[in-house]
Amino acid sequence: MSELVLVGLSHRTAKVEVREPLAAATADLGQEATALRALGLDEAMLVSTCNRVEVYAAAHSARDAERALVAYFRARGGEAAEAALYRHEGEAVVRHAFRVAASLDSLVVGEPQILGQVKQSYEAGRSAGTVGALLSRCFSRAFAVAKRVRSETGIAEGTVSISSVAVELASSIFGELRGRRVLLLGAGEMAEAAARSLREADVTLRVVNRSLERAEALAAKYGGEARPYEQLHEELGKADVLVSSTASPGYVLTLEGFREVARLRRGRPLFIIDIAVPRDVDPKIGTLDGVFLYDVDDLARVAEENLRARRAEADAAERIVDVEVREFAAWQRSLELGPTIAALRERTYAVVRAELERGLGKALPRDEATSAMLDRTAQAIVGKLVHAPLSALKAAEEDRAELVAAARRLHALEAEPTASAKADEPARAASPAPGTPELTRTRETG
Repeated sequence: MSELVLVGLSHRTAKVEVREPLAAATADLGQEATALRALGLDEAMLVSTCNRVEVYAAAHSARDAERALVAYFRARGGEAAEAALYRHEGEAVVRHAFRVAASLDSLVVGEPQILGQVKQSYEAGRSAGTVGALLSRCFSRAFAVAKRVRSETGIAEGTVSISSVAVELASSIFGELRGRRVLLLGAGEMAEAAARSLREADVTLRVVNRSLERAEALAAKYGGEARPYEQLHEELGKADVLVSSTASPGYVLTLEGFREVARLRRGRPLFIIDIAVPRDVDPKIGTLDGVFLYDVDDLARVAEENLRARRAEADAAERIVDVEVREFAAWQRSLELGPTIAALRERTYAVVRAELERGLGKALPRDEATSAMLDRTAQAIVGKLVHAPLSALKAAEEDRAELVAAARRLHALEAEPTASAKADEPARAASPAPGTPELTRTRETG
């Protein structure tokens, strides 16, 4: 029977420099999931955001799966990545998945982007054929949990994105942003969220992006002006604040390139908030005079202050997760019991009915009424015979799997169906409709 396994790291266990070598682009999620399943997993799904890289899997041996996944992370991120890993099995995987989808484990608790990112990972796995019945059931419920949390609590009230927290940080630095020149590097979802917050701050906004068309669309929407990518250094020479959030796989701003910017600035301070993973800005730039560089991990303090104002809502969301985890666990237990109960009843009925026919058949007329009477009698006897063992199986908790296996051996029942086969139909019924929201940004929050 397959077990759920999770191995991963996040902003809670690893700094950004440890996470960024492991980050995967959205377009590569399916390919990565295929490679992961080839490690001997029954199912696999990769979640990669700026704050986490996690592999969710189903396997017959949780220990073997965990060993393979640890090796996967070590090969890509070295000893630092391995040291930062957390590992969960069974119900703990379900709880973690529910909390991640509901944004209870995010740097900014309540932010909405993580749900879309997890859906992307799920759809990539489904398209690649690496998400089967067990992961499908787990994440279809995770999406439902996230919906409940957002509709039944106020967890999303206030500052609920990395970008808006970045703007809060900039405001705390300057006291007031009004009239400051703010440059957005990038025009994806995170840049738009920042622009939305900056509009309320009444700043002078400039947007630079490799696609000038996208930069112009974003600038027009939020009262700013777009500039060609070739003018990036010129705009950096004028800006007070840079918020960078591109999807580049490497540094957009290097130390050597930034020396030209430093000459243009003539000692004026520049505050850089780099919220991309992998990072856009070479950390060495932060050592230059007049440059104050913050990355996504530096936003944790502002995010924690924001969460304190919504702690009661977060607690309410956790209670929803508790209920949903218990219901998922009950569903998993039913997978173990259902086939065994059916097989035990069927086998016992066959034996009882055959003996009734043998003992009473010659003394009774062969008609429909007699056959119906024998059926009722057989069913009544079966009910009494199997009541005690089935009650024991239903009441069992920790040792249920062992009792189910023992019952099947003692009653000579056929081999137990695989978890995949048992879960397939209910999982398909519970799966969300196709066409989950598409996100243009590769790495956002979460």
